[in-house]
Amino acid sequence: MRADEKPQIEFPCKYPIKILGDTHTELMEHVLQVMNNHAPGVTDSDVSSKHSSQGKWQSITVVITATGKPQLEAIFADLKTSARVKMVL
Repeated sequence: MRADEKPQIEFPCKYPIKILGDTHTELMEHVLQVMNNHAPGVTDSDVSSKHSSQGKWQSITVVITATGKPQLEAIFADLKTSARVKMVL
């Protein structure tokens, strides 16, 4: 592989998605709704959450079984439809 080439992902695979946003129950509800629409089968053990030291920000990580690039693009786009979501990684 050349240094300027991106590594290829082999699907299906376990894929962590991290969502950063305002601490609010609506953020977690939005994330879970999007995951249920695009990656059914996500369980509580697939979801983890952390709050910033002052509690203003929340980081949610969801590990899904990704089936392909179109699925990931749809998840990222739908997650960003909430004003509470500030960043998706």
